Amino acid sequence: MNFERVVFGFFIILTLSLNYAFVAGGLETPAHHNVWILTLTIIANLVAIGLKMGDRSQTGALLMASGLVAGLLLITARVVWIVADPGGGGGPGPGAMADIVSIATGALVANIIATVILVGDTLLSRR
Repeated sequence: MNFERVVFGFFIILTLSLNYAFVAGGLETPAHHNVWILTLTIIANLVAIGLKMGDRSQTGALLMASGLVAGLLLITARVVWIVADPGGGGGPGPGAMADIVSIATGALVANIIATVILVGDTLLSRR
């Protein structure tokens, strides 16, 4: 068993799971979306990107690209949250929350793509 692949797979799946946990809930309801889950999703995504540095394979390039897309979208969602709630009280309003969740949903798509690539690569390498 390749420990490096286990750790990388862990962070890819953790990022996907946290991203889904943040997106799940009512689109415009701030109480359904925790800012700390969004922040943890960003951190897990950055760790996964860091673990892919130096991989020169085609699969590695695709995983890096999907990780960068997800990271950019998640950081954008967090910045929108900060701008929409500068005082840190009560969370963003319904309109801003809909924007934040929509952006995070785009990151969720990128994380699903990364997970599918990882699983597909793993299945192909087993033969």
